[in-house]
Amino acid sequence: MEIILLQRVESLGEMGEVVRVKDGFARNYLLPQSLALRANAENREKFEHQRKDLEKANADRRSAAELVSSDLDGTTCVLIRQASEAGQLYGSVTAADVAEAVSNDATTVARRQVKLDKPIKTLGVHAVRVFLHPEVPAVVQIVVARTEEEAESQLKTGNADVDGDSQEADSAAEAQEASEDFFEEGAGPESLDGDESDEGDAETEASAAPEADKAE
Repeated sequence: MEIILLQRVESLGEMGEVVRVKDGFARNYLLPQSLALRANAENREKFEHQRKDLEKANADRRSAAELVSSDLDGTTCVLIRQASEAGQLYGSVTAADVAEAVSNDATTVARRQVKLDKPIKTLGVHAVRVFLHPEVPAVVQIVVARTEEEAESQLKTGNADVDGDSQEADSAAEAQEASEDFFEEGAGPESLDGDESDEGDAETEASAAPEADKAE
């Protein structure tokens, strides 16, 4: 579907640009959030008539966001969570959790304003971007720890206190699960080893054939 962006959308474009996106993304997110219009003749004309007003309104929102974002940028928030000895959380920290943590009496941050590609699933200090306006990013530090004392230690050292052996075991398990999700059954790295073995057998058979001829 072709749409007209009514404001900057990261990875898509700037206000006024006509871009093509998947129908579901447009219907489920961009259009309901008033971030875009369908790029038909009527809406193109409508946008051009309203362009100056839209640009002025956007500039006003951007200026207001810059004032608040300057205070938010660099903020540190501590979230206490249960986790394994390897530092893997029993659960995860989501964009909604981050939004709640960084909101205060003066500023309310919505979940959709938090740019989190995937939920946080490990202890540690995580840099998360928050957009109070599409053109005004702020970076906050989210410290995920099991206790307040552990959070203080993480801020000093930059590392989570975890069991290295357990962490390697968990990482190996995650890698195995990821490969199972990615490859079809019977495919993957193991099948490559099998191919090499077959090639080796074939080479052995080929080299053995001339020896057999000599013997005859």
